[in-house]
Amino acid sequence: MTTTLITNIGSLVTNDPAHGDTPLGLVENAAVVIEGDRIAWVGPQEKAPAADAVHDAQGRAVIPGFVDSHSHLVFAGDRTQEFNARMSGRSYTAGGIRTTVAATRAATDEELEANLVHHLDEALRQGTTTFETKSGYGLTVEDEARALRIAARHTDEVTYLGAHIVSPDYADDPAAYVALVTGEMLDACAPHARWVDVFCEKGAFDGDQARAILTAGKAKGLLPRVHANQLGYGPGVQLAVELEAASADHCTHLTDEDVDALANSSTVATLLPGAEFSTRAQWPDARRLLDAGVTVALSTDCNPGSSFTSSVPFCIALAVRDMGMTPDEAMWAATAGGAQALRREDVGRLAPGAYADLALLDAPSHVHLAYRPGVPLVSAVWRRGVRAA
Repeated sequence: MTTTLITNIGSLVTNDPAHGDTPLGLVENAAVVIEGDRIAWVGPQEKAPAADAVHDAQGRAVIPGFVDSHSHLVFAGDRTQEFNARMSGRSYTAGGIRTTVAATRAATDEELEANLVHHLDEALRQGTTTFETKSGYGLTVEDEARALRIAARHTDEVTYLGAHIVSPDYADDPAAYVALVTGEMLDACAPHARWVDVFCEKGAFDGDQARAILTAGKAKGLLPRVHANQLGYGPGVQLAVELEAASADHCTHLTDEDVDALANSSTVATLLPGAEFSTRAQWPDARRLLDAGVTVALSTDCNPGSSFTSSVPFCIALAVRDMGMTPDEAMWAATAGGAQALRREDVGRLAPGAYADLALLDAPSHVHLAYRPGVPLVSAVWRRGVRAA
């Protein structure tokens, strides 16, 4: 296998505590050696081994590729009019999802995949090298299964979200829809997914329905994650912890008991500030979670309704400005935190054996991601050892 040395790195974020006494494992005046699709060596520039090819970072910062652990990218259409109305004073509810369901059902497989690839390329240019994505805009057996088949061609982190909302076809019989989601639909979708998710929220699924759906998914070998406590207080976080979900996502409205439950569990609190930005809602209190010892991840929640951004750097800036996170905490949450939310150890860090997923910033430090919001600082991306952007 050929090797590549990236040298003259001004500041390197490794997320490996072996390189310092902070979680970011910062190395100044650093170098990285890539061998095949993996990191082979990390350390001070003066100790770097020889390699087949050399890339001069010219004093720029290098960070792990972002791990976007929550997105909804298999869809058609957009909801511009809904966003415009919301910015004019209308409140956000889960009901707008039905608009995307209608457009997605009407789209061809080719149209859905082209739209997915478009947004993946957009995210890659901004430094995202690992992403999770969900079904949830089909809400029929065939439409949910085809969404997962399409997604699985582009990522291993595929989530079955038949329980996004109650299908409009079952508006008068939610119990029958839950039976479909836990029965025939699950049977068709499970072979194409790793995860099962549910929108546990008023207007979507209550605690009992969510428990039934997640339990059925676990019985089919799918690992749980939960849309929890976004629009108000509810049972989502407690249910996520009870069922040992990898993550509880949103976590905007939390009781002290919810925070304690997360702090004493392996469930990651995945915060999605793009949703609060786009809906003018209350920000999640990251500071409260971090001070309690909760593991926090940051993700985009990229979807056409409530968070139509694929930019992790934008979410980092929001988290630092409005959610009480330090630049270091936000950097870790968007990389290593996302990896933990996906129960991955081979991404989100730059250490020997991990995938060679990294981004070169046109800046001397990762702090510039929050310091210079809205500026396209990612100047190059390597994914699985290959220069990808």
